[in-house]
Amino acid sequence: MLKEKIKQLADEYADEFIGVRRHIHSHPELSYQEFETSDFIQKKLQQWNIPFTVMAKTGVVGLIKGKNTSDKVVALRADMDALPINEENNIDYKSQNPGIMHACGHDVHTTCLLGAAKILQETKDEWEGTIKLIFQPGEERNPGGASIMIKEGVLDEPTPGSIFALHVHPSLPVGKLSFRDGMVMASADEIYITITGKGGHAASPHLTTDTILIASHLIISLQQVISRNNDPFNPSVLSITSVQGGNTTNVIPSEVKLMGTFRAMNEEWRFKAHEIIKKNATELVHSMGGEIYINIDVGYPFVLNNEALTKTAKLNAGEYIGKENIEQTELRMGAEDFAYYSHQVPACFYRLGVGNKSKGITANVHTPLFDIDESAIKIGMGMMAWLAISCP
Repeated sequence: MLKEKIKQLADEYADEFIGVRRHIHSHPELSYQEFETSDFIQKKLQQWNIPFTVMAKTGVVGLIKGKNTSDKVVALRADMDALPINEENNIDYKSQNPGIMHACGHDVHTTCLLGAAKILQETKDEWEGTIKLIFQPGEERNPGGASIMIKEGVLDEPTPGSIFALHVHPSLPVGKLSFRDGMVMASADEIYITITGKGGHAASPHLTTDTILIASHLIISLQQVISRNNDPFNPSVLSITSVQGGNTTNVIPSEVKLMGTFRAMNEEWRFKAHEIIKKNATELVHSMGGEIYINIDVGYPFVLNNEALTKTAKLNAGEYIGKENIEQTELRMGAEDFAYYSHQVPACFYRLGVGNKSKGITANVHTPLFDIDESAIKIGMGMMAWLAISCP
């Protein structure tokens, strides 16, 4: 059976792709700067005789055709970029680029897709259709590499009938996968606010516009956007994450800058909230004598997993690793630019268990100590290959 052959090849190539993952992990690159990673991927595809094109500067799109001219086209996607985090792990494959780390597992995602590509290329005479391999830049930064790839035609010629992507999940034990149909992750928008006014001596606040005081009132007031305007059964988060203003004890600054994020799982509420944020912030700042500039940078939409496709994928995944190893993905207010694909093509975004408490591998993503149980690589690459040929 083809399923057993995929398992056999995944097992046979496990050590090779653990090495691939370690190479990528030790050479992380920030969003839209993944030039070495892209070159590494291109060389691997060339080695396996898989044709590819380059788009969005560092994105790589490969094509593997099966044994006949079936109209079935399935896309597999992996992101490649790292985060501006200084790695604190004491490991042989620690990041060699200070201040940059694969702290979100994109090294794992890329490795699993490369492994799946090798398996699919070796078995192409045993399955039908076309597999499109999408190695994508810039998932971690607006406007999102997915949106750029789509604009440059990644979903054209041929157009996939479905698309899959996996994401590491440290709280899910290695050997497990999780799926959820419908809405699974939130939209994400970035908030930038600048408050200005007459600065001056801290001993004479009555002669100034106290931008620090205004900012503190605004931060507290913005919480009411969620608590008093949103249905409590509608998941939404507004967090102010940065306050910048002043640099000494005796001067009230003339400018304070705030940054934050707004997350939602309802598009109507999302854009209604934008207007409430702008209106409330402007009125409050003006009432206290300040001026305000506010910009809400609209980011990724929510991730939408196609119900029928995800249920089929969940069933097929259970056949591959056992039904007992399949769990339900929880709703998350985190965001993913895979969302752009999911609003264009029937999509399935699932989680790969990479945690192992017995080995002390428990650190969450976006932290300096994030790592994985590397036995997840074999599961991840085999599963991507299996879902590509077993799902519509």
